[in-house]
Amino acid sequence: MATDTPRQCVPLTCHGHSRPVPHISFSTLTKEGTYYMISACKDGNPMLRDGLTGDWIGTFIGHKGAVWQARLSHDASVAATASADFTAKVWDTYSGECLWTLQHDHIVRAVAYPPDNSDLIATGGMEKKLRIFDLTESPKPTNGADATSKTISTSNAFEIGAGIHTASIKFIVWTQDPNILVTASGNTLRWFDLPSRSVIKQEALDGEIGSCEFFAPAPEIREESDIGGGLPVLGVAAGKSVYFWGGYRAMDELKRQKMDYTVASVAIDTKDRKFIVGEDIPATWARVYRWEDGSEFDIHKGHHGPVWSIAYAPDNKLYATGSEDGTIKLWKNCEGPYGLWRQNGATDESLPSPISEMEGHLDDQKENQKAPEHIKKVFQMAKQKMADPTWAVVASGLKNTAKNGK
Repeated sequence: MATDTPRQCVPLTCHGHSRPVPHISFSTLTKEGTYYMISACKDGNPMLRDGLTGDWIGTFIGHKGAVWQARLSHDASVAATASADFTAKVWDTYSGECLWTLQHDHIVRAVAYPPDNSDLIATGGMEKKLRIFDLTESPKPTNGADATSKTISTSNAFEIGAGIHTASIKFIVWTQDPNILVTASGNTLRWFDLPSRSVIKQEALDGEIGSCEFFAPAPEIREESDIGGGLPVLGVAAGKSVYFWGGYRAMDELKRQKMDYTVASVAIDTKDRKFIVGEDIPATWARVYRWEDGSEFDIHKGHHGPVWSIAYAPDNKLYATGSEDGTIKLWKNCEGPYGLWRQNGATDESLPSPISEMEGHLDDQKENQKAPEHIKKVFQMAKQKMADPTWAVVASGLKNTAKNGK
């Protein structure tokens, strides 16, 4: 059911990256009902987080250049990243080890998995070539002294549509039909048929494509009444327009809307029937619009740079924004308590108060154990920031640090 009333909840801010965040994405729901988020960053260190809370789980170490894109496989067991160091890498999300390095001859901007297969990976970038790597032809490294990352060259990949792309491939997305994938290059979307390795549909858009992603909640909560009839919807931001396609092959145009500003990113909530648009330079806001009439009804402020990527969690109860300012923000998209958001009476409180909890903990320590000086200093700084609820996430981590005396 669509909700037109803006939800006045302060977002959670996920710190950790030191440079712009060009891409974020979520996993599907696990059997336990949990999910994960992965972020690419120009600092070269993609990160895995708990999708519900934004808590850091681990950093994948190994790239030697900016990471432009990061995606999780359908079961979240592996992750793929695309980097300016001329490689794409595949990682074990449990151990953090690099399993395969896909060597290219130029910057890699895009990676993609099929909907239900982690053995195939599509890559693209500044070489202007779309390639498919079959990882089953290079067995996964086993545990032991010789368990090192395997390097796969482009000569072992299948090139699709040779010579067709005239600009860098910035995005690749696989449709529900595993034989069809879509590339975003320059201002053009192309639908490729993999068996024939040819283009079967092409669309020239309003300008340079800023984002191109599929959006849909987890299969178990999709309904025919959703936008797209329960299938994922392809959302594209280009120039001063946003576009949406639906259907099994994402070839049916559902809507396009002209904006008053240059757009950097777009995401669609297929259940609540709204879409969110991130503004391009020099703006820093994300604006929320009704699907039916395209009217604006909310604005998300808080980032200090353009919003390059927007992604919905698989349960549809929150969405994330990644920005030029190096942070990720999680925005609540449901009523009542959820995750770190708590409810106080009839109104939503943005967060619990781990700063207050930490203060009490440190008071208890005074007679028995003196807190480390660096923790005291950071704690005092956090206390001054209590008016800013986004600091609660930081304070929560500090509380655990103080408790361990590290």
